[in-house]
Amino acid sequence: MSVSERYRQAWESYWQQTSDAPGDAIWDADPSLSAAPHLDLLAPYADPSLPIADLGCGNGTQTRYLASRFGRAVGIDLSRAAVEHARRADPAGAAEYRQLSLTDAAGVAELARRLGDANVYMRAVIHQSDAADRRPVAEAVATLLGRRGRGFVVELTAESKAVLGELAASPGGPPLKLRRVFDHGLRPADAADKEVPEVLAEAGLEILAEGPTALAQTEQWPDGSRVELPARWFVVSRA
Repeated sequence: MSVSERYRQAWESYWQQTSDAPGDAIWDADPSLSAAPHLDLLAPYADPSLPIADLGCGNGTQTRYLASRFGRAVGIDLSRAAVEHARRADPAGAAEYRQLSLTDAAGVAELARRLGDANVYMRAVIHQSDAADRRPVAEAVATLLGRRGRGFVVELTAESKAVLGELAASPGGPPLKLRRVFDHGLRPADAADKEVPEVLAEAGLEILAEGPTALAQTEQWPDGSRVELPARWFVVSRA
């Protein structure tokens, strides 16, 4: 079995064993804490008349919010089970959802032809992709942007790995939502900080703006405060 196939199966099993309940996935934060502030950062650069593609959409929580800000929103995920979650959560069809690996260059190119130039939203995908897949993932962003699209990419930093380690060392061991991530062989914060901008540049992307942020999680510390993971955001275009 190839590395990429093991990775796909890990995500498939994760989403198959995740309920439809909002927040059951540790990263499934309300859009007011995720996509909404992220789009505020993207807005000065993006043409809202273009569609937007949510790469690594999971159960579609953020995609549905994106659909309220853009005329057309398409959620893309490697996992068929994740796409099924997203469709069940969106009976009105506010957004579209499609199962597709971002490393499938032909599939990404076909999607780009269907959408035309598009904006891209990608939250925490590069850092947990297999090392060999990180550049193809960034190249998928470049393909979908075309000439006029702009992308918002946000990735966990190395500091977040220490935060996760501290959370895993909580009394009683890792909380359930984090333990499920580890049990399925997923690897959060696996990319070095310098690798993300390097991969973006190698994929033919220009960084228009960037800055520090934190990704809200649906898990809590023992004192009841929300877990937030250090991250860095990038607004990108085709170079």
